[in-house]
Amino acid sequence: MTTSKSIWKTFLSPGWVLAVVFAVLFSWFAITWLSPWQLGKDHAIKERNERIEQAFARDPVAVEDVLASESPEEWTRVTMRGHYLPDDELLLRLRPVEGAPAFQSLVPFALDSGKTVLVNRGWVPADEGGPTVPPIDRAPAEPVTLSAMIRLADQSAIPPISEQGYTMVQTINTSQLSELTGTELAAPYAQLLNDEPGVLNPIPLPVLDRGNHLSYGLQWIAFGIMAPAGLAYFIYSELRERRRFASEQQELAALSSAESESAPSGEPSPAPARARYGHSRNNPWATKLDEERI
Repeated sequence: MTTSKSIWKTFLSPGWVLAVVFAVLFSWFAITWLSPWQLGKDHAIKERNERIEQAFARDPVAVEDVLASESPEEWTRVTMRGHYLPDDELLLRLRPVEGAPAFQSLVPFALDSGKTVLVNRGWVPADEGGPTVPPIDRAPAEPVTLSAMIRLADQSAIPPISEQGYTMVQTINTSQLSELTGTELAAPYAQLLNDEPGVLNPIPLPVLDRGNHLSYGLQWIAFGIMAPAGLAYFIYSELRERRRFASEQQELAALSSAESESAPSGEPSPAPARARYGHSRNNPWATKLDEERI
């Protein structure tokens, strides 16, 4: 009982306590935060891909039908009839497109129904990758019919800047843009598709690929399980080694006692000792060659 208590007392040392705390915290963080984060991204990308596929599998709907909904679905393909308000153009400043800094043209579009929708006409690359705005074709003012994808506005808003004759923003927040243009804009905005009137370089649609988020999420679950399992294995190995060492010491002590009783002089000989993890000290069974190697 005393030996068992002394063995378990070993695990109250700072090193073992910190190892247990680290394993528990890592497992909790991996399973409750990191894994749901990656699995949530995989779920969101899967839903987005399905909506894009469905949008091109069926005919576009009138934008008025989408705006009338309390929760418009992003990536819905719509048609719009009306005219641009080119004098109220804004620029989305230096948001990368295809890995290069670019300016995106944001122009209000007045629908024939009376509402106004912000239209992202597409992008133009920044001159030499810097902050200089290149020449941008003006949006047509005559009535046109457009085909576009509905996008949800950004939630954040950063103060705009006026530069090079343009008002520039860093997020597409339609509430902020309504104030800047003096026009009440619908909550979602429209992203032009290719070959539409007034389009520049159309914003590329997302690649319909789920990426590695699912595998990453499952890996974090596995890591969360492996951390405490690994710690349990090390504790088991430590207990097994300490019990083996204690058993060997008892056997060596008994052997030494028997040799002392049988010795002619009657003087007790020192008990042979063996190291816990391998090498022998004063090992009576070691050959001379073994002792030289040690």
